Amino acid sequence: MRVLVTRPSREAQNWLQALKTAGHDAIALPLIEITAVADSQPLNRAWQQISRYQAVMFVSANAVDFFFAAKPQSIPSNFSRGGPSIRAWATGPGSARALMRAGVGAVCIDAPKPDSLQFDSEALWEQVHGQVGAGSQFLIVRGDEAKSPLAGSGRDWLAQRIQAAGGSAEFVVAYHRHVPTFTQAQRDLVRAASTDGSAWLFSSSQAVGNLVSSFPALSWAQGRAIATHPRIAQTARSHGFGVVCESRPTVDDVVASIESWT
Repeated sequence: MRVLVTRPSREAQNWLQALKTAGHDAIALPLIEITAVADSQPLNRAWQQISRYQAVMFVSANAVDFFFAAKPQSIPSNFSRGGPSIRAWATGPGSARALMRAGVGAVCIDAPKPDSLQFDSEALWEQVHGQVGAGSQFLIVRGDEAKSPLAGSGRDWLAQRIQAAGGSAEFVVAYHRHVPTFTQAQRDLVRAASTDGSAWLFSSSQAVGNLVSSFPALSWAQGRAIATHPRIAQTARSHGFGVVCESRPTVDDVVASIESWT
């Protein structure tokens, strides 16, 4: 089956290879374009103050990559040296792997358990809530849409949990997320895949929204989507996808969902 992998280009390669190995015609169709922030000063300030945080939470592998790319040379490369108890929080295995590539020791990383139903802020909170106490400070590294205000995006739910437990949370934007510019070949692919039984693999509600807004004349009544989170599944349904399957965000579970249609 043809599977359209809609993750940003930086994150799609492992999925493409795994799906091809499983015998599927996997094609990259990024629905979110990732770029660096124009003003790196907030990132620089976050690094300069890194030692005052109990933990730093990264919403994605992109958050890790862009945050560490902005690290001033004067800051030690080993993240764990930022403070005696600083932790790195990851929402899933992809972010955890990115942290280790950046030089963060595995013993410093907190993430949802491998068998968690979802890899998200809620599952992460189950693992880290005991680290939050009165006066503790946390940094959340996230992306932001280039034309949207900071408020209302990102991991606000986690920040609320931290505040309710007596801590405080600050945010820093490490990258921007844009609606991509589609080539003619990609536009032709989208139109064909809206009706030909291709599987759309969605790992972001924003990706669904970008797709629908970029092709307002298309109907998705014959579209088939695999969503790696219930909120993403609901977004796909609300935009008219005829078949929406929810899956854990692992290769094995996604492959099983695809093969249930064949």
